[in-house]
Amino acid sequence: MKNEMMNVLLFVGICFILYIIYVSIQSCRRDGMTNRDSSDDSTSGNGIAGNASAYAATIKSATIKSQDVLLISKYRSEYETVILNLEDFINNAMLKTALTIDPDKPGPAFETLATMQQAKSALDGIMKFVDSSK
Repeated sequence: MKNEMMNVLLFVGICFILYIIYVSIQSCRRDGMTNRDSSDDSTSGNGIAGNASAYAATIKSATIKSQDVLLISKYRSEYETVILNLEDFINNAMLKTALTIDPDKPGPAFETLATMQQAKSALDGIMKFVDSSK
């Protein structure tokens, strides 16, 4: 029971951290788009392609801010532990779902399994990102 509670608390904590990251990214994105004229897609008369370098600089700035917040090089081992624990949690949830499939209505359980498999793939991508960061 204690181990299950720790897993749930860890999952909730990770979800909270991901929510904070999501909110901070959304606020950065909103800040960069406040001067946009909603009546047309051109910015400063150059159209979409003419403004690509400024847009790339904005994206780079947002990436640097995100890296400064996450400090991946400093907390890499903690992030890897979180990702591995999440993968174990998903594996256990997938097993529980597979063992409780209703033979009369298997569709929802299969959808849940497919969603969990996508989450595992996302975690693999995150792990590769964390491992490749300086």
